Amino acid sequence: MGTDQIEKKGMMRLPFIMPQDSDLDVSFEFFPPKTAKMEETLWDSFNLLSQLQPKFISVTYGAGGSTRERTHDIVTRIHKKTGLHVAAHLCCIGHTQDEIAEIVKGYWAEGVRHIVALRGDPPGNTGKYVPTPGGYEYASDLVTGLKKLHPFEISVAGYPEGHPEAINAQLDLLNLKKKVDAGADRVITQFFMNPEKFLHFRDRAAAAGITVPIVPGILPITNFSKTLDFAEKCGARIPKWMIQLFEGLDDHPRTRELVAATVASEQCRVLHEEGVRNFHFYTLNRAELTLAICHMLGMRSKQVQQKAA
Repeated sequence: MGTDQIEKKGMMRLPFIMPQDSDLDVSFEFFPPKTAKMEETLWDSFNLLSQLQPKFISVTYGAGGSTRERTHDIVTRIHKKTGLHVAAHLCCIGHTQDEIAEIVKGYWAEGVRHIVALRGDPPGNTGKYVPTPGGYEYASDLVTGLKKLHPFEISVAGYPEGHPEAINAQLDLLNLKKKVDAGADRVITQFFMNPEKFLHFRDRAAAAGITVPIVPGILPITNFSKTLDFAEKCGARIPKWMIQLFEGLDDHPRTRELVAATVASEQCRVLHEEGVRNFHFYTLNRAELTLAICHMLGMRSKQVQQKAA
């Protein structure tokens, strides 16, 4: 079979790789490390991925505000040292409205202009959500409050397969619209494994009058058993074919990474063909898989100039 015949049959997918002036925008999520070794891994990963000139870097916030100081330190360090656009996660739970006002006052003074506004989960993800007395009840309320304090750029969370606590998909979508109507500038989705789930969600959101960008959250699989746990907690479905694909690879990390990079790249390829041009990667503080996926999508590294201290 000749090359022309192969291409006509749709078997050659490599032309999807785009030139160095790729039309994609990517963003990367990191979380505050707990140990010195984890912190070293974080900064090594950040230094590699920052060379892709991401649209922004986001830093998560622990359940119940448990990583408040560490989140602040990482956010301000990235902003001061690199000048990259950085987004600080902020949750309703664990803080009064006055405390949140004090937190964002500090971010604004440091020059941070982007907040990822979330409701948040109870520490340990145990028990039913109970709003903090004197705090914001839901993420939509937090967005409203933030916009009154400063003209932040605000991203919020969306759930292509529905929030695990939502009564039904329609009410979940109405809740998302409340966040957007309150002033959110962007929706970043929870991870998903079937691109069709995102595309259906995007269509439903558009029909509901949600016009802000909806950015797919991509989770490269570094540990399949942990991914299954994540999926159960956040309501994402792992398809049977994927379970079979990763079966037997627990003791073969390098092979698992090759498979994971291929799966995630194919996800992005399908989404790109459907008009998606922005991707948000949940890096889990590791660069290799995300870097490989971005490279396969046509993105190339550019050295970030460190600012003088």
